[in-house]
Amino acid sequence: MIDDLWFYAAAIPAALLIGLSKSGFATGFGALAVPLLALSVPVPQAAAIMLPLLVASDAVGLAALVRQRDRGLIRLLLPAGLLGVGIGTLLFGVLPARAVAGLVGGLTLAFLAIRVLFPPHADAPPPPRWLGFVLGAVSGFTSFVAHAGSPPIGFYVLPLKLKPIVFAATMSVFFAAVNLSKWVPYAWLGLIDRRNMLTALVLLPAALLGVWIGVRLVKRVSPVLFYRLFHVGMLLTGLKLLWDGLR
Repeated sequence: MIDDLWFYAAAIPAALLIGLSKSGFATGFGALAVPLLALSVPVPQAAAIMLPLLVASDAVGLAALVRQRDRGLIRLLLPAGLLGVGIGTLLFGVLPARAVAGLVGGLTLAFLAIRVLFPPHADAPPPPRWLGFVLGAVSGFTSFVAHAGSPPIGFYVLPLKLKPIVFAATMSVFFAAVNLSKWVPYAWLGLIDRRNMLTALVLLPAALLGVWIGVRLVKRVSPVLFYRLFHVGMLLTGLKLLWDGLR
């Protein structure tokens, strides 16, 4: 396994962010994990190390949240997300990781700017379902290449004004299925190896601790604070990914 102390200085906070995001409490911050870990290892390796943490955190988060999911949203978004994973598999060796990071960062900041500058009115209709399918596919793609799927899907789901616990549960089910579907493509691309998996095993307690903390907080936080945290997470994620793409 990796034994560089500087690696773990970035990896442990990244694992905590993974856990917090999978609890639903800090969903917008989860996409920071791979860019943070990429400070010390290449992006594909960072994504491979994070995958077991995501799947394990999904399992714990689902146990606490699955009953609160919005079934209609899952039926719309999940097929699109799996389509995005397939597209990501085909393009993984074609698009440079830095280019994908910059693209995701730019889109994230654009989504956030639209949401802040043109907030939906209280009586505004929900966004069209076709937009949900498109953004679900984009989310599956960005989740596959950099585990950064929350900003695109958040742009569609946020205007629906779900209760925080329903939002968290729906996102947990969606990303649990998406993350589980990545195992075979990641193995096919040669990203699943003993060194990465042993390193992930060492980081697992930090991720599970993040889930435990987040599940307790998401049930107590007010809707206003919850969505403000999501927007802050999108802002930080967008800036970090855009910086990675431009530097």
